[in-house]
Amino acid sequence: MDMNLAASPTHLLLTGLGAVVVLVLLILILRIHAFVALIGVSALTAVVAGIPSASIVPVMVSGFGGTLASVALLVGLGCMIGKLLEVTGGAQVLADGLINRFGEARAPFALGVASLLFGFPIFFDAGLIVMFPILMSVADKFGGSTLKYALPAAGAFAVMHAFVPPHPGPVAAADLLGADMGLLLLIGLVVALPAWYVGAYCFALYTGRRIVIDLPPLFKQASQTPPLKPPAFGTVLAVLLTPVVLIFMDTGLNTLTVTGTLPPDLPWVDILRTLGKTPIALLVTLILCLVLFTPALGKKRIEQLCGESLAPVCGVILVTGAGGMFGGVLRSSGIGDALAGLLHDTGLPVIVAAFVISTCLRVAQGSATVALTTTAALMAPIVAAAPGLSAVDLCCVVIAIAGGATVLSHFNDSGFWLVSRLLDMDEKTTLKTWTVMETLLGSLAFIFAGLLSLIF
Repeated sequence: MDMNLAASPTHLLLTGLGAVVVLVLLILILRIHAFVALIGVSALTAVVAGIPSASIVPVMVSGFGGTLASVALLVGLGCMIGKLLEVTGGAQVLADGLINRFGEARAPFALGVASLLFGFPIFFDAGLIVMFPILMSVADKFGGSTLKYALPAAGAFAVMHAFVPPHPGPVAAADLLGADMGLLLLIGLVVALPAWYVGAYCFALYTGRRIVIDLPPLFKQASQTPPLKPPAFGTVLAVLLTPVVLIFMDTGLNTLTVTGTLPPDLPWVDILRTLGKTPIALLVTLILCLVLFTPALGKKRIEQLCGESLAPVCGVILVTGAGGMFGGVLRSSGIGDALAGLLHDTGLPVIVAAFVISTCLRVAQGSATVALTTTAALMAPIVAAAPGLSAVDLCCVVIAIAGGATVLSHFNDSGFWLVSRLLDMDEKTTLKTWTVMETLLGSLAFIFAGLLSLIF
């Protein structure tokens, strides 16, 4: 719901900067709860930015509801799946299997590699939620800061979601800029893997020694009476692969349609893509869990566990929705457009301009996918007019845009709040860990893309 505002670009830019500063002060200095602070600053920003008074509440509700529409379903279904895997001993079985293959000393690396594999077709939120009980199970077993185990996995899902088709951001950007999808897949992996190793895995080991985060209360309260016979490794793996396979049907078929490999509007494609929508895929996975685990736990215990799994995540859902509200107000106010207009005619090299514009849009409105696709649309005429850009250059521009859309995750990014609340971290610690990691990942991706563009 974008507003046609008369406010000048300078006014909008100062408003956006002021909103972020006020939010930081309220949360970090005055210690006001993030949910309250986000709602208050969202309303104040809408007023100062010039959104008509009759539209302020609809804009806020739209941002809040739009975020909840996806996040609430993912968090709710994912937590039920995670609770069942945890209580049945499934998470421990999978953790043991991974550690046996990689060794105890490389447990964080093993979890990160598993997340990279799962992250190829699965979106960030869903992947992290499904993997989270496994991460905490390993952290509980081997001790130390949970950051050492959680950040490599979170970083893995982040880089795959931002840099590698068939995720919607890079697919949309490649289509807008005319980049070859197959080549982008290759270059995306070439960039994502070393960026993850340095920016997520190595950073997690470093910061895990400096900042000790205990197990979240949600996972400390796990049932102490699991079944005598836990599920087999293959059963647990099948549960985790079910959403991966289903979601791949959606994202993979979407890629084939965008590239013209499949004609649009095929009925069977529509059916498979519906099954592959993330909430439906998680619902199917939950039903599979109920079928597999009800004989061991009983119907009453299953119902109790599903109910117990929802209560602790209400805070996660509400704060994440409030973050979406803040981002929605910034988008509707025109602040992101003002930033883009300030930068896109600066005469910077194409790949640098792409990174800078995407970074500013990311900081202004929070959504990585919105920053990525909006920047690609802004850059499309510039790329078309630039002489001598090769197929590799086009892919590197897409990666640079994705890098800018990854950095500086902060209060208006629902991912920031999701990680903060799942790990039970305060906002200051989340800025020192998650935000720094995201900035490393995006910056490294931009550097690697720039080097590839120079070499090829």
